[in-house]
Amino acid sequence: MTPIKLAIFVTGGGTNCENIIRYFQDKPEVEIPIVVSSRADAYALVRAERLGVPTTVITRQQLNEEPERVKEAVRGCDYIILAGFLPKVPVYLINLFPNRIINIHPALLPKFGGKGMWGHHVHEAVKAAGETVSGITIHFVNPELDEGEHIAQFSTPLSPEDTPEDIADKVHELEMAHFPQVIEQVILHH
Repeated sequence: MTPIKLAIFVTGGGTNCENIIRYFQDKPEVEIPIVVSSRADAYALVRAERLGVPTTVITRQQLNEEPERVKEAVRGCDYIILAGFLPKVPVYLINLFPNRIINIHPALLPKFGGKGMWGHHVHEAVKAAGETVSGITIHFVNPELDEGEHIAQFSTPLSPEDTPEDIADKVHELEMAHFPQVIEQVILHH
């Protein structure tokens, strides 16, 4: 059986990226031929290379202006996994991978999604709103930011004492615990 190939798109530190690579390392039915970063200084590149996964850098500008370069990078891949990828995915890529681009968002969408809602901004907004629960949403990507069809949500209780950093830690634990398994369920049963 031909393995299902995943391209992982990253922008920052790459903890989710590393977690996904490690999760699928011993699973011959899934292969990760490429990690694409929108920033040349992303630590995710170091993590991927250490684990023997080839990497390439495609800046936000190249993503939008050099579609051929992007298509070449993901040629042969079945899915694109956004693991902390900040640029908006261009429509040509969504059309190329319909319902095969999977994103993780560090809040319970539709709350705290959309423009400007990434990383610590999300957790600060959750704290400011006095939410008693937060979590992660794993969803397909469509042309509207954070509005694609939901695949799974996992939540964690918050206490009034939690700082945005505490919320970030709780949400990160959910990402580590669930993202690779959900990816696996989607790609093997899609």
